[in-house]
Amino acid sequence: MRWLVGWSIATAGTSGPVTAGATGPDGEALQPVGSQLLWSDPDPLWAVGDWRPDEVRVVTVDPHTRIAVLGTCGASDEDLRLGLLAARGGALRHLTAWSGSYTAVARIGRRVTVAGDLAGARPVFHTPWSGGTAYATAALPLADLVEAHLDIGHLAALLAAPDVPEALHDSTPYLGVHRVPPGHALILRQGAREIAGYDPVTSLAVAAPPSDAASAVDGVRDALVEAVRARLTAPRHVPGSGIDPGPVPGMGPAERRAARGTPVPGIGADLSGGPASATLALLAAGLPGVPGTVLGHGSGAGERLLAVTFNDLAVPGREAEVERAGAIAADPRLHHVVVAGGEETLPYTDLDGPLTDEPGPSLVTAARHRARLAAGSADHFTGYGARQVLDAHPARLADLLMDRKRRHLVRPVAALTTAEGSVSMTVPARVYVAARRLARTPYRSGVDRLADQLLRRRLDEPGGTVGASLAALTWARPGPAARWLTGEALAEVSGRLQNAVGRPGPGPGQRPGDFRARAALARHAADLRVLEQAAEVRFQRLHAPFLDNQVVRACRALPEALRVRPGARAEILRTVLEGAGISELPAGWGTPSHAPSATAARTGLRVAMPDLLMLFDMPLLADAGLVEARVVRKALRGAAEGEPLPLDGLADLVAVELWLRRLLARRGTCWTGTPARQRAVPTGSVAPVRGALGTAARP
Repeated sequence: MRWLVGWSIATAGTSGPVTAGATGPDGEALQPVGSQLLWSDPDPLWAVGDWRPDEVRVVTVDPHTRIAVLGTCGASDEDLRLGLLAARGGALRHLTAWSGSYTAVARIGRRVTVAGDLAGARPVFHTPWSGGTAYATAALPLADLVEAHLDIGHLAALLAAPDVPEALHDSTPYLGVHRVPPGHALILRQGAREIAGYDPVTSLAVAAPPSDAASAVDGVRDALVEAVRARLTAPRHVPGSGIDPGPVPGMGPAERRAARGTPVPGIGADLSGGPASATLALLAAGLPGVPGTVLGHGSGAGERLLAVTFNDLAVPGREAEVERAGAIAADPRLHHVVVAGGEETLPYTDLDGPLTDEPGPSLVTAARHRARLAAGSADHFTGYGARQVLDAHPARLADLLMDRKRRHLVRPVAALTTAEGSVSMTVPARVYVAARRLARTPYRSGVDRLADQLLRRRLDEPGGTVGASLAALTWARPGPAARWLTGEALAEVSGRLQNAVGRPGPGPGQRPGDFRARAALARHAADLRVLEQAAEVRFQRLHAPFLDNQVVRACRALPEALRVRPGARAEILRTVLEGAGISELPAGWGTPSHAPSATAARTGLRVAMPDLLMLFDMPLLADAGLVEARVVRKALRGAAEGEPLPLDGLADLVAVELWLRRLLARRGTCWTGTPARQRAVPTGSVAPVRGALGTAARP
């Protein structure tokens, strides 16, 4: 886990300089464990964790003006200087417009600006501390710093309405630690904080000119190519020391590397058979820059890109995808590796793992992903986020009606009718009525409706493809785990939504489809961050170019009429590859995947049922008043036996319970030199809830 942390205190510089590490309110010295100081007082900044040398860059214009960029950034030092000077004048967007995935911190005098990303994969957190504000790119270090207790109300909202920004607002699982929303920057002036947006949000108040589909797709191609090139031009790394410790009888170099749990040197990519991962693999293999392994390490060094395909042997149904991946990997620039997974890689079967910064559903599948990533390279491309940035959220149908583009509803509605297996005209009528209702519903009314649903436990939703689409045609909807929460927990979340009426929401005329798509992207990016931490392979870096700022911006420029077409994602990526000179694609490219993820989840539930029942014998979630243990155990048994229950909701419950247990079993703290300081959740337990959840969680 890698993060940066710093603070801005109002008194710093007025009573003489403090040491790098400063002092806490009790006079003790403070410094993050395993940190490197980027700049000292006032307003110090540290990078913590196993950062590579090229991932931490500091550019100084003068002693009072400097910028730190952490991560993969395609900008030159001169670009960083120009961006810093632009930020000095207030143009924050310049700090987020370079290719790659990174966090930028600009210090201009006593003003410190920390820019988060658009997707939410690189979030920024802050908390009041010592008369000022401490910030970090992880929530747990700040929770340790202020000895924060659990925010049970946040956990309730995370389970009851994970896709609703008004339910979660800026909270985290730790009381007093707050999140900067995606697309915003944290600005600190001598301890005082301000949250400022740096990217415009589409609104009907000022209509944007209609975008041309061809030029928009060209923009996506250019952004993706630059995102891949930023990774290819970065220095190559050999995992560990790069020196083989010596022969082992019966084991070759590859087996010895695998036994040590280190990735293959060089650059690789997922190759699942879907269009997103295949696009990145082909772009990385085709662009100049020697995408293969590091010269001198392994066979075919410096020539081919390592492509990894996961073949699930425990659950059939992916044969077509694996065959498509093999056809793509026939390209001589790719070296194909197929990782076979049995019952040991099913969801829920291996629930041991490290503590992550926050809970997420990826915790139940971390072992499954780790088995694939362990066969990957030191720098590994993944297609995560492509669906969220390219596909059309069902609520975008309402956006088309708001733009008076009714004719563009014909193709997506026809596809829904076909998916339902019906030729009845009731499907188009129901979808049209739901889209028109959403287009005419104000945002506040949608939030109030969800608050009433939760309060009255009206959580049943129609099944099937059409039913799911109709349920998504709302401003806000309950999460899949809401049906198993207690009435008190649902009432707490309902209260949070009602209290949010006084806070500014989307501006007048904000399109519901665009709003829902941004919320879904933020949730997906947050879960990817959890996956990176839970399935981390030492010395490996996961790259998700579809979540880069410039790629997200390019995808948001795609016209709605193009997005809603069936198969739009595959066609857009096909055009991207053709523009990059890659035209030979296998038959079935972009075929909608009916991968048996639900079957794998049910099989995993059956295999891991004894462990899951033990996990929920005396769950911490029940101690917090969020669930009743017997209700969850009954749901787990029913889902394993094939009952039509929302499996995503069960994954959410199991993930939060796992995270709570790992957090409370944790020893140590993120800070050193603090003998009198405790860690987050110093009580080491979840207090039983009496009354409102948010109040009861406080000491």
